[in-house]
Amino acid sequence: MIASEDVLPEITPARPAWLMTLADLALLLVAFFVFIQANQQLDGDTLARGIRAGFGAVDTPAIVPPAPMPVSASGLHGFAVGSAALPGPVAPLVAWAREALGDPRAMLAVTGMVDGSSDDVDPVTQNAAVLAADRARTIVGVLIAHGIASDRITITAAGRAGRRGVSVTTGFAGNRQRPAVPAAASTTQPTRI
Repeated sequence: MIASEDVLPEITPARPAWLMTLADLALLLVAFFVFIQANQQLDGDTLARGIRAGFGAVDTPAIVPPAPMPVSASGLHGFAVGSAALPGPVAPLVAWAREALGDPRAMLAVTGMVDGSSDDVDPVTQNAAVLAADRARTIVGVLIAHGIASDRITITAAGRAGRRGVSVTTGFAGNRQRPAVPAAASTTQPTRI
């Protein structure tokens, strides 16, 4: 038992408080480097997703490039109700598509359409969107059969009522030209003014 007359010496801290905080931070840094070293077999995207998930962040979808800017349009209309069979000659459409794709930056967007009536649906599925897609695929098949490259064509189906037909638009898909070859370097030094 300690008597009241006994005075105990005051205990002084052996290290300052900032040194302990610094040690804690250094330990966290070492642990992070060990974590990174242990997960070298993971690709960067998987590791980043895991770290984001650990902190409660939501995954964002990949950035989708915008659709090509429409420049010109053509089409083929007059499909029979409920049919994707070609309604007439396609030679003018094919000639237009060849001319439009003369620019390597152009793309074709083929959009199938229905008239919105209850009769203008796919006979098997009774679905208008399926019929619109079938009409677009019919035209795409014709274009590919006539030598149009399939990687320069996209297919869509209109989600609204329109005419029984297919619309084909040419779109500017960005600068796909090869970079210009630099001119030969001049041997003279440029003069400064």
